[in-house]
Amino acid sequence: MRPADGVHLFRDTCNVYVLVRDRDAVLIDFGDGAVLDHLADFGADRVTDVLVTHHHRDQVQGLHRAVTHGARIWVPPAERDLFDRVDAHWQQRPLQNYYDLRQDRFSLLEPVAVTGTVPEYRTRRFGGFDVTTIPTPGHTAGSVTYLVDVDGRRLAFTGDLIHSAGKVWSLAATQWSYTALEGVKSTVLSLYDLGARAPDLVLPSHGDPIDDPPAAFDLLERRLLAFNDSRHDKPWDARGQWEHPFEELSPHLLRNRTSFATSYVLLSDTGGALLIDFGLDMIVNLPTGDDRSSRRPWLPSLRPLRRDYGVDRVEVAIPTHYHDDHVAGFNLLREVEGTRVWSAGTVADVLATPSRYDLPCLWYDPVPVDRVLETGRPVRWHEYELTLYPLPGHTLYAVAIAFEVDGQRVVATGDQQSTTWRPGERAEILNLQYKNRFRIDDFTRSAALYRKLRPELMISGHWEPRRVDDAYLDLLEEKGAELARMHRELLPLSEVDFEAEGFGAWLRPYQVTTAPGVPFGVEAQARNPFADADEVTIALVVPHGWRVAPASATAEVPGRATETFEFVVTPTESPCRRARIGADLTVGATRFGQHAEALVDVR
Repeated sequence: MRPADGVHLFRDTCNVYVLVRDRDAVLIDFGDGAVLDHLADFGADRVTDVLVTHHHRDQVQGLHRAVTHGARIWVPPAERDLFDRVDAHWQQRPLQNYYDLRQDRFSLLEPVAVTGTVPEYRTRRFGGFDVTTIPTPGHTAGSVTYLVDVDGRRLAFTGDLIHSAGKVWSLAATQWSYTALEGVKSTVLSLYDLGARAPDLVLPSHGDPIDDPPAAFDLLERRLLAFNDSRHDKPWDARGQWEHPFEELSPHLLRNRTSFATSYVLLSDTGGALLIDFGLDMIVNLPTGDDRSSRRPWLPSLRPLRRDYGVDRVEVAIPTHYHDDHVAGFNLLREVEGTRVWSAGTVADVLATPSRYDLPCLWYDPVPVDRVLETGRPVRWHEYELTLYPLPGHTLYAVAIAFEVDGQRVVATGDQQSTTWRPGERAEILNLQYKNRFRIDDFTRSAALYRKLRPELMISGHWEPRRVDDAYLDLLEEKGAELARMHRELLPLSEVDFEAEGFGAWLRPYQVTTAPGVPFGVEAQARNPFADADEVTIALVVPHGWRVAPASATAEVPGRATETFEFVVTPTESPCRRARIGADLTVGATRFGQHAEALVDVR
């Protein structure tokens, strides 16, 4: 079958599309690889590139043949680990008592080398064709669609987003978590996005070409919405979410009510936009799983931002803290929009080198920071002045962002505390997570900061914005003081003060990748938990046969202060995964043992 001039359909375990120009072929998906035995039938001598729509085995089970053939293989960014690192996926994927229902077990059985990932929202030339890649989650979270213009017609290679008019290839694939149907909702939103790009012909991975996309999309949308709404007591306003994601807090301050965590937009009369946090846009449910393919950043809210608010560029993004749901979209913003990331120094280091830290909610990739901001010093962005202040509590690596817009004083507080509490409610107010490096007096300090700044509006990452009054400021002071008092009552701090975390040593980097026999540096930070100065000793513990220099290090450290020690570790010539090294802590005559660890891959 030839859907268009130079475009052929080959039936295999899935539809493989063969795009031919000057006897070179570009393939959309690959199936079992039998297409390589029929290239001459399509007027092609070789395959230069294979573009994959998603990771399922029926799309890619023969990819090893493409590697042998010499073709370049390009895969969706969110799903790369399910190709060249799929062996790690099989080793790590929970098999007992799991509630993650994504069909990631319908992945390759063995890893295959890939050339790279496709550039989402951008056009790139593959072989003789200009291909635009669009995120279209639904069948899988990381699925993409490829748009190619051929002879004045726009072709959309949609993978398994749609099978035919009103039908999908698999409903089971759209259930990503227990009882939920995230893929159903995501499919509807993807249909909106794809429909706005006006394809003339849709070429699915299963089924026949669709020559009336608007009608096919409309029927599928109506059926999916009916299916979704049949399982709930309130209909989902999908079109409203898609078309109007923003709530106006004031003429120049917007709240994205569809994102997780909540992001905010500061509008400049110059046409520029500044984002405070930008994680998972247009989300339909909390992500399932903790691997890369479970969390998919995309940019659907930017279209209505431009349409409704005159924004022609997203210039700057500033995080309140490093957590993935606040920064997952930063790299995509940089790549697609040219957005520059500004950050306070403490947050910037976690973003740029996440492998150094043993912290929850780290994003998978480094997020480079273009401008490091000094806390307490105002910074100018067009007509606005913003000031960042340290805001430890929910996490040590966080800031409050204070600014004035439309005549009101605003403070963005990230996830520090609930902003929805009202008198008489029994609700959690302070967002305490020990692993985020919480310290006993953090929330008393933040309450004092709010009292000093006197914001009129407080905006947060997971709660409604709040008009700030004295009663709320009083509450935060009372709760901060209460929390500190309770920790001092419960912990033996007068004898041994390891603060709220309960540990006296930390190793950085926490995750190390090195080659056999190649040394690497390690920093050990250690705390003296006693009131008076004392000798602090760190002995580094390494696997049998490894070398460390020095074997131990000692320094005189003031009471309740920390010191950093440096070591060089040399592994053996044997590859290994997640070998453990430890930091054994002694202070004066007291042995505290192996308080810290780090993990090393030798490969």
